Amino acid sequence: MSVHDPLTLLQLAVQGLLRNDALSISALDNLPIELFPPLFKQAFDGRHTKILKAMVAAWPFPCLPVGVLMNSPEVETLQAVLDGIDILLMKKAHPRRCKLQVLELRKVHQNFWHVWAGREDGAGSAEKGSKKQVVKRLPRNSQRQPLKLVTDLSLCNQLEGHQKCLLQWAQKRKGSVQMCCLKMQICDSPAEMVREVLDIFKPHYIEELELLIYHILPFLGGFAPYLGLMRNLRTLHLSLAYVNTDRVPIEKCLNKFLTQFSKLNCLQHLYMNGINLFTDHMKQLCRCLKTQFESLSMILCCLSQSDLKYFSRCQSLCQLKHLEFSGILLSTSHPTGLRLLLENVADTLQTLELDNCSLEDSHLSVLLPALSQCSQLTRVNFYDNLLSSAALKDLLQCTANLNKLRVELYPAPLECYDHRGYILVETFDQQCPGLLDIFKAKRQSKKIVFATAMCFKCHQRCVYDRKTRLCPCWQ
Repeated sequence: MSVHDPLTLLQLAVQGLLRNDALSISALDNLPIELFPPLFKQAFDGRHTKILKAMVAAWPFPCLPVGVLMNSPEVETLQAVLDGIDILLMKKAHPRRCKLQVLELRKVHQNFWHVWAGREDGAGSAEKGSKKQVVKRLPRNSQRQPLKLVTDLSLCNQLEGHQKCLLQWAQKRKGSVQMCCLKMQICDSPAEMVREVLDIFKPHYIEELELLIYHILPFLGGFAPYLGLMRNLRTLHLSLAYVNTDRVPIEKCLNKFLTQFSKLNCLQHLYMNGINLFTDHMKQLCRCLKTQFESLSMILCCLSQSDLKYFSRCQSLCQLKHLEFSGILLSTSHPTGLRLLLENVADTLQTLELDNCSLEDSHLSVLLPALSQCSQLTRVNFYDNLLSSAALKDLLQCTANLNKLRVELYPAPLECYDHRGYILVETFDQQCPGLLDIFKAKRQSKKIVFATAMCFKCHQRCVYDRKTRLCPCWQ
């Protein structure tokens, strides 16, 4: 809306109500439902805490998606919303008009505010249709449902002001409000803090968990029982650093942690980053897995030959859609385990990331027969591997037959470097077009890129994607 456009009647009504807190609060019982979202949004943005508090207690929709309004969370407005919940809880009889079931603190349901508060582009007809749909979805008996608070939590060493505000309130109200955290990040948080939070936000609601822990051994043993309670966990991110200490029994902590995987009946996505502690323990992990995985990602981890062997035998990994081994020295072990794993997932695998794995020509020749069977692949990444021009041609002959590939990332041939590892620009510029010609005879690729290793000086790549783009050092 430009500065010259007149205000709509709805906007004028909202502005009038915001000028007088007492008038707005007294009018809530008779306020048209269409005015609630735009009035709440403007009151939230303008920090009209008295109006916010009263509106929460009279909210005429099943869900109040506050999180998407909290671009930079402030304690004052969050406290006002929580105070409104307190008012609602203290009333013996549920207010006739209030239908609030869920206080949503995640950044979701932004369309709710677009529909009801009006868009600046003036898409009136679309809004009217959407509003009718929203009204139709309102359950008649919504006021009988227990109140639920839904949020994501990021726990670091120091809590921010709005986090302290929420946790202090939740501690007092956990008996009367269902506290649900669907996504939790724990970043080197004190164990005592984690235990207190998981006493409020019960583990069985968590669907995604991210652990970034540096003093890992003291943490694993105490956290293991909580992990076992996360029965709805679908995605697990582990970034763990091993800190050697003689005071903590390593095997006991690992066994206690890994056995909890047998209780995770919904787990489908596992991401590990920088984990060396689990080397030679993948047999135990694989035995504990109970569900079919969609994603397995391991970055900068140590994998032994026996680890790869157990991966290839694990029934939970035989229908993977996404597989990533990045920064893993596969060249130190025989690639048979990886070949068998690729054969197992050939009918389902959609993305394959094998960048910076020190793959050499001999390893690639073992993998190619299995790779050629992966007919569902849409993306492959072989960056930063040690492949000659001849080996790359064999790889491209293989992937050229995979008709669903849309994104393909390949390393520059070894011939493009001198004996010190520096880039030979002219050779790179000459070799890449010839490699690309392999595809032209069989299919067209939407994105195919050949790239060198990172430049020692500028830390950028020379890239060929139908034309050569050199790193800044060569420009």
